[in-house]
Amino acid sequence: MFAQAPDYLFIHPGGFYSMTGRSDLFGPHYLLDHDVVLVTINYRLASLGFLSTGDAVAPGNNGFKDQVSALRWLRRNAAAFGGDPQQVTIAGCSAGSISVLLHMVSDMSKGRKMPRKKLSNGVQILGCKAVPKEISKRCPPPAGQGAATKPPAGPGTEAGAYPELPTNSSRAIVDCLKTKTWQEMGNSLLGFWDQFGFDPIGLWTPVLEPDVGQPRFLAVQPAEAIRARRIHSVPLLVSQTEDEFFWKAFSKCDQEQTLRDRMNAEWETIAPISFDLPKTTRQLPAAASKKRIWGEGRHRHARERERPGQAVRMANLMCRYSAHPVWYSEFSYIGNNSFHEDPRTGKPEGAAHHDDLIYLFSMSYFRPPIHAKSPPPPAPQDATIVDRMTAIWYNFATYGDPNPRDGAEPAGLSWPTMTPHDRKYLRVDKQFSVHEKLHEKRLQVWEELYPMQY
Repeated sequence: MFAQAPDYLFIHPGGFYSMTGRSDLFGPHYLLDHDVVLVTINYRLASLGFLSTGDAVAPGNNGFKDQVSALRWLRRNAAAFGGDPQQVTIAGCSAGSISVLLHMVSDMSKGRKMPRKKLSNGVQILGCKAVPKEISKRCPPPAGQGAATKPPAGPGTEAGAYPELPTNSSRAIVDCLKTKTWQEMGNSLLGFWDQFGFDPIGLWTPVLEPDVGQPRFLAVQPAEAIRARRIHSVPLLVSQTEDEFFWKAFSKCDQEQTLRDRMNAEWETIAPISFDLPKTTRQLPAAASKKRIWGEGRHRHARERERPGQAVRMANLMCRYSAHPVWYSEFSYIGNNSFHEDPRTGKPEGAAHHDDLIYLFSMSYFRPPIHAKSPPPPAPQDATIVDRMTAIWYNFATYGDPNPRDGAEPAGLSWPTMTPHDRKYLRVDKQFSVHEKLHEKRLQVWEELYPMQY
């Protein structure tokens, strides 16, 4: 009898409207150097997965319910693939990280009672540990404005993509959408962004479902549930990249004069859209706040303007109310590749949103594997980061703790947990180092824009 390996279920990013769990995007080659079972999934996206009319016609959250089905399938079948159904770690990036955290709140994600094992760490949740990564400041739940109580992509939003869409009733809206072909649904995406560039980015979000007799994925605001400790408490590893969405600010600062001029001229109208502000704070981005957020319109300030706050806030919230430890990290390494490369030089300019995934998954659709010897050869340090990042994930899946045991990799790592009064984090770069109070002074403006009760 072979020993059962821990399982990783990865929920892909993409703003709930794009990307996939396909193996040419999130390939297993690096993680499977360790004794783990990797599962990647697909779930319904955009209108198919997240349309809500706020009533029984389309209560919403279908994409999350797909994820629950995948988690249940994994628990039933993990053993057949050498996995351990009581050793499941759910991980995600961006939209996937929101999903992970919502599974910690949702009653639908609660598993049946199972015999406890020494390392099971929270067997009441389908995934026994969680790794939410890169929670952008634009991602609402559970540390932002909260889940929508009304449809986030309802008649007004859908009408931008489908001008002929009726708006007189929920049934008329859904019946009209059902007449569209899959090509029409796919080609409609650009019609949703008609306010300012590609803003607002959070078109499809979780909703609080009305109780119309169906199983509800989300019935309470996530932040409220966390503060009330109504969560599936499990070991939690929260991370972000150092520069996140800096390239979105960069494009408006240095590359697109028209966009920059329009934002300056129409600040009071455009800023609430671009920063996805809750209605209660939409008056804040006036003259006083404009300079603090927008700076002088120079490239050197782009990273400051796009500094994400939600990962910090989520870690702060969870370390106060979770019964299990929380680890926090910032990925700062800049290697040979990036999800954003300077169009003038073709080289990475920062540790951008998703960049840490480059060292966890092979991504053959746009680059050769880092360990490959075919040209262009990878930087030696890139391969080292792959080894260290995957070792952290293996340790966390196996022990519920990212730190190595018995001299294993990453050698010498001593990563302390985060507590409300000792807010330490790990900086992942060529050398790993421990620091505290990540960018807290810089994040004060975001605390004003997105108030959070701790």
